[in-house]
Amino acid sequence: MQVSISMLLATVSTSCTVTSAICMAAGWVAIKKKKVDVHKRLMWLSVFFASLFFVLYMSRTVLIGNTAFGGPESLKTAYNVFLAVHIFLTILSPVLVITTMTFAYRKRFDRHKRLGRRAAVIWFVTAITGVLVYLLLFVIFPPGPTTNHFQ
Repeated sequence: MQVSISMLLATVSTSCTVTSAICMAAGWVAIKKKKVDVHKRLMWLSVFFASLFFVLYMSRTVLIGNTAFGGPESLKTAYNVFLAVHIFLTILSPVLVITTMTFAYRKRFDRHKRLGRRAAVIWFVTAITGVLVYLLLFVIFPPGPTTNHFQ
């Protein structure tokens, strides 16, 4: 099997998403154990890996293009609905995370805790759906054509 640069970048960026979710889960466990410094470091690491994902994803999109769904036509509508939900959550997640981090920075821990729980759950769903999008595009079905709208 020949690995394209698009698939390689998608694999690396998806690995960043998984790493970000693992850091966030570990940070959640740390704060439950009242390990505030560990929680803080893990959450920053989670944001770092999420940001790295975004940079890699945008680089791939601009320089190479987007890979279309290559699965059966009968699943295309379901895939597109699934992708739309994923994209909506992907847009919502950074807003929630930045707001949650702002509450922590301003020492508004009551609001940080309340919003942080919701933000983390949405981020986990975003991460899981992102991995599923990757699997559907590159692993389960053969990749569809890659088109670049920027060139």
